[in-house]
Amino acid sequence: MAVTEPAPAVPPAAHAHPGERRTGEGGAVEGILRRQSLRESAARTYARSLPIVPVRARGLTIEGADGRRYLDCLSGAGTLALGHNHPVVLEAIKKVLDSGAPLHVLDLATPVKDAFTTELFATLPAGLADDARIQFCGPAGTDAVEAALKLVRTATGRSGLLSFTGAYHGMTAGALDASGGATDVRVTRLPYPQNYRCPFGVGGDRGAELAARWTENLLDDPKGGVPTPAGMILEPVQGEGGVIPAPDDWMRRMREITAARSIPLIADEVQTGVGRTGAFWAVEHSGVVPDVMVLSKAIGGSLPLAVIVYKSELDAWEPGAHAGTFRGNQLAMAAGAATLAYVRENRLAERAATLGARMLGRLQGLAAAHSCIGDVRGRGLMIGVELVNPYAAVADNSVTDAPPADPALAVSVRQECLDRGLIVELGGRHSGVVRLLPPLTLTDEQAEAVLDRFADALAAAERAHRAHRPGPPAHDARLRSDSGPSH
Repeated sequence: MAVTEPAPAVPPAAHAHPGERRTGEGGAVEGILRRQSLRESAARTYARSLPIVPVRARGLTIEGADGRRYLDCLSGAGTLALGHNHPVVLEAIKKVLDSGAPLHVLDLATPVKDAFTTELFATLPAGLADDARIQFCGPAGTDAVEAALKLVRTATGRSGLLSFTGAYHGMTAGALDASGGATDVRVTRLPYPQNYRCPFGVGGDRGAELAARWTENLLDDPKGGVPTPAGMILEPVQGEGGVIPAPDDWMRRMREITAARSIPLIADEVQTGVGRTGAFWAVEHSGVVPDVMVLSKAIGGSLPLAVIVYKSELDAWEPGAHAGTFRGNQLAMAAGAATLAYVRENRLAERAATLGARMLGRLQGLAAAHSCIGDVRGRGLMIGVELVNPYAAVADNSVTDAPPADPALAVSVRQECLDRGLIVELGGRHSGVVRLLPPLTLTDEQAEAVLDRFADALAAAERAHRAHRPGPPAHDARLRSDSGPSH
């Protein structure tokens, strides 16, 4: 199969603005980008780092208005489990459109919704699916987070919340409060375990154990200042936090700690769900059954859809206690049901585990040749490469020996990738982590092409940055990037 995939034709209107003088596709593209800059808010993000104008897409491939093709390892920030315009998704959408079914139904029951809910429940952990309720929320993942927080507060009569350093749960007020970048803190922060930058300076099993003990001690300390909270929310793999997988034993400890204290456990699977991490739901790696699961992104098959699924004992809503005009997105439900079924029937979660492990292995080999790679980590096809400045002094107050992140190098790598037709994005502390989120339909050949382009981009960015820095010590055998990318 070709690395880039043919895409359907696009109407001419997608290329040029009406009345615009055309001096070639490049001129039309520049005009579109210029108007976007003038008209759209300063809050836009991806458009700044990815100045392209997509007009066609299929699978892993995006084609810009200028005719250039890109391998898309952003996948709508993890939304596109099957890549762009997968035939089963398009067919499901067309079927609804051709049927004459209403596209807007509020929260009324429809055959399309029933099919989606049935398929979703068939994929859930058995301990949850056997006695679960589903709440359709507003169309974004952050809307589902808000619903989850409101639900556990309603059910428990408590108001406090536990979340973790490095967390990201969305951009609405309550979700931001629970995220790692909050400035007006109304949520108790707990340490999230990680090896490379362990908050206790030890990493591994010992670091995870200390994080769990910290949590348990804080909750049981009568002078700890933390009354029993309404819930705990966590990500099984922190995405925006830097692609940090939670250790399975630690996940089980969090389940034990919360269950023993009647604290509902909320698993935010907005980005990790639908096979992304090598299991259909990331909590399945540890065998944990949460009280609430927050789901969005891939469950809509590329269209906006967000739900929470929770144990029936928490179903304390009054009618209308949580609503949303666009909670009945029929097209998204049809696309989502088709996506869920395709991932399940074709065992794409297992495929993500196998291919992801292979990609991690090659990236770890690349790290052996480039000291600017501080860490390679991830789970399934959710991969992060943390870039560091190996020659910068470690801060005196640092609890680890890890060099500081190098966000400038990360930005350069992202741009070098784009120049080579590879779309990646950044995350983590100081935006020093290059993130790879390819679709689950990624082929072996495409995976090799992605890694080849990334390795070439890394070497080019590293050479450029080295020219502006003191040279490496002569004994540093790890620096061999001038000899080309490692395989």
